[in-house]
Amino acid sequence: MTVTMLKEVFDPQTCKQRFPIEGNPWIYRYRHPSEPWILSIATYGQPQSNSLSLGGFRIAPATRTDRPHYDNDKEALDLARGMEGKVYWSRLLGVGGPLGLKQVHRIVGGKCVLLPTPEARIGQPRDFELLDFATQCLADFENATGVHLTTGQDLGHGLMSDGKTQSLDYLHSKFEGSVRANTAGPTGEGNFQLLKGMLAGLGIPLSQARIGLIGCGNVGGHVLRRLHGEGAEVFAIEAYEPKRQELSQQLNIEMWAPEAKAKFLELPMDALVVNASGGSLDTPTIDILLNQDRLAIVCGCENLSMPDPNDADRLSAAGKLFAPTQLGGMFGYLTAVEEYLCTKEGQAFDDAPLIRSASVMADIGSRAAAYVRSQPAPASFRQALVDLYGS
Repeated sequence: MTVTMLKEVFDPQTCKQRFPIEGNPWIYRYRHPSEPWILSIATYGQPQSNSLSLGGFRIAPATRTDRPHYDNDKEALDLARGMEGKVYWSRLLGVGGPLGLKQVHRIVGGKCVLLPTPEARIGQPRDFELLDFATQCLADFENATGVHLTTGQDLGHGLMSDGKTQSLDYLHSKFEGSVRANTAGPTGEGNFQLLKGMLAGLGIPLSQARIGLIGCGNVGGHVLRRLHGEGAEVFAIEAYEPKRQELSQQLNIEMWAPEAKAKFLELPMDALVVNASGGSLDTPTIDILLNQDRLAIVCGCENLSMPDPNDADRLSAAGKLFAPTQLGGMFGYLTAVEEYLCTKEGQAFDDAPLIRSASVMADIGSRAAAYVRSQPAPASFRQALVDLYGS
């Protein structure tokens, strides 16, 4: 059923007044006329630019929305900024699928974040109504701006209340720009290959490494299984108790609950990989990691993982390699755009080439890690990539 949406548009100047932000992002906020549902679309695509605005469609989880002072616009904008970072790294490193690399000049960062009510979350009675509202907003955005949304897998999706429809499939049936590819495989493989390369660049054999993971969902679980298969000693924090039991029994690894995070971080480890729902690298966590003599690498692809960006510099100053999570996570967006462009060109989509192309991250990680270690003073992993691959 069509509803009369309430729409507000915030131009770059207004965005910068509301939030300290780089670049020239826009926010389009849609409200349902009778429900407290909000869809915030943040994008770096300028009106009538014919840009492809890349970023997953997130149904904001309660772990985020229940936080004090949660702001749906800010959530979308922060995530869009992260996506812009992923676009930056893929351009700099020349990484991507065959169609995406040809269209990279059109791609900008963006994000769609939907704020639901409990009874409208996926799997609850009003989930179809919620997504009908969202797809109407997405269509209005494209018609009004000339920017093409390409949204994919993100938090909050799953089986809908009818017991048979996946939410991404339903979104795609209503809005062409919503793609359905499971981006977890390519994203997780990019994570794994980057870490493997960074360890190699420091002279640490993967089979002899001790690695801690925070988050073992679709992406983190892929990384964990790949590490375990290569003989690394792994242990992990996972919020979902059944998942902890499953992984502990299947792989015979040590699993921890989030409440024990401080003790977990004190375990001897060579690397920490973060793939949870956000905030894993808060300042108290960084304080503990700085006192971890053995710890050499912090990486992953978690969105909004580090609330205070200055903590990245603290890690680098302490001689620890911090790989920007946008770098680790860029294969998710690369998969989504490849599926979108394949559909546009009438080609069959297959994520296998993207999973294979993720292997290049091992060489990138190894070169940058070795470069950092060759410097006479502590240097950042980020700057090493820029020095090695361009400005």
